[in-house]
Amino acid sequence: MEDTHSVATLIESTTSKIQQLQKAFAELESHRALTLNLKWKQLEEHFHGLEKSLKRRFTELEDQEKEYETKTTEAWEILEKREAAVVAKEHASLERLQEKRDSAVSAIANAIQKHRKVSAMEPAAATSEDQGGAPFVEEKPPDAMVAESNSDDVKKSSENENVEVMSYPQLLKLCEDMDSEGLHKFISDNRKNLAAVREEIPIALKAATDPASLVLDSLNGFYCMEGSNLDAKKDANLLGLRRTCIMLMECLSTLLSSASNIITENIKERARDIAEEWKPKLDDLDVDANNGNSLEAHAFLQLLATFGVDSDFEQEDLQKLIPMVSRRRQTADLCRSLGLSEKMPGVINVLLNNGRQIDAVNLAFEFELTKQFSPVSLLKSYLIEAKKVSSPVKSGNTSPSAQNEVNERELTALKAVIKCIEDHKLEEQYPLDPLQKRVLLLEKAKADKKRATEVAKPQPKRPRANGVGHAPRVTNVVADKNFYARVTDNRYPPQYMYDRPYAYPAPTDNQFPSHLGSAAYTVSPAHGNFFGNGFQYQAPYLH
Repeated sequence: MEDTHSVATLIESTTSKIQQLQKAFAELESHRALTLNLKWKQLEEHFHGLEKSLKRRFTELEDQEKEYETKTTEAWEILEKREAAVVAKEHASLERLQEKRDSAVSAIANAIQKHRKVSAMEPAAATSEDQGGAPFVEEKPPDAMVAESNSDDVKKSSENENVEVMSYPQLLKLCEDMDSEGLHKFISDNRKNLAAVREEIPIALKAATDPASLVLDSLNGFYCMEGSNLDAKKDANLLGLRRTCIMLMECLSTLLSSASNIITENIKERARDIAEEWKPKLDDLDVDANNGNSLEAHAFLQLLATFGVDSDFEQEDLQKLIPMVSRRRQTADLCRSLGLSEKMPGVINVLLNNGRQIDAVNLAFEFELTKQFSPVSLLKSYLIEAKKVSSPVKSGNTSPSAQNEVNERELTALKAVIKCIEDHKLEEQYPLDPLQKRVLLLEKAKADKKRATEVAKPQPKRPRANGVGHAPRVTNVVADKNFYARVTDNRYPPQYMYDRPYAYPAPTDNQFPSHLGSAAYTVSPAHGNFFGNGFQYQAPYLH
């Protein structure tokens, strides 16, 4: 306001300044030697015009200042009202909460008091009958009763582990009996409730006299079949058994985090022997290893991590196994347990050299290497390479079926990239709109082609309405109970097969190199039909 007053004073003094200037100008004219073209009237009009312009602008600024002050005052009033309303609501909520708490404490105290009166009536009544007196009940203050109830709750919570295990008492009994075969069968029979069973296994293992020995015994059938790995992959029983072995080792690791002195030297020696027996079998792995989803490699690494025998093996050999399990959700934890975190840049480079950018992105996020390996650049290069690999021009085949295959591979690659972007919250850096529009376009083309194919199929002839036609006459219809094939009750049915909603382009070269025993190793350049964000099992198996 002081600045405004000073500006107004200066504007008011403009007239006096003009008068002084007029006197100076007249004096100048009296001493002039030449005639001046400039007249005082012109100067006076010019200065009066400037004075009016300044006054008008000053008035406008004053009006704007008043309007701003009015709005500021109104805003402060609204804020104060809202603050008062929030404070009032907080007080009301606190009061209601306090009332509920007081009523709950009172109800608990009354219930405890009634319970103690009832329990004390029987012995007190017996005493009073013998002595001829009235029954006596000890009175306690409510605070003491609440304290006693809290101590009872603590006792109950300390027994929660046994209560939880009792939901599957057979599981507890199997661990107590050290029955590894029965444990496998129990897990298979309860595969529909595997999530709940898995939660209880670490607790049930505490009941075993030697939990580590029980888990080692459960590994006996891991390589029970003679034959190729491809034949083993067709055996649902063996696949389920191998997943159960891995799950039991993981559950033992969970138990080891809260218990000590379980892994003895004898146990470690047994684990070393098993690892030495399994190691040569990793040299001849199948397509799952080249797609980052090898159960055999996962089990070997989990065995070393759980029983702490990884120091008996070269880190370079263990590092070569990581690309074989790069799509399994436990990979990052295994790498940390085995001390391979510093080796991750090398592993990621191996994955990139073999066209597995999505696995590389997942590991880069797990080990905070995204500055060294840009996720967006890797995903874009993955889409570009997927189109190059699946291009029909490369093979000289431009038939409709070849084009369909190209579209299908591009579609699966796009879905994998979209899933990876959503999992790692990369939407701002890599917008999903163009990718989703391309997916919709490819899916529409796929649906149109499928519809056109179905329309083009020849329709079978139907018999006439009056019964005269080409259909054979049936004179004796007997219900055949064996009309539908009987479904065998496998221990590990196909529901344990992996869930594959997002698939990468299938490998074009099925040559599988030896992964252990050589200094250099490669991985199949293309991805198989697996998850794009780390391989996972279907809902029942969570390992």
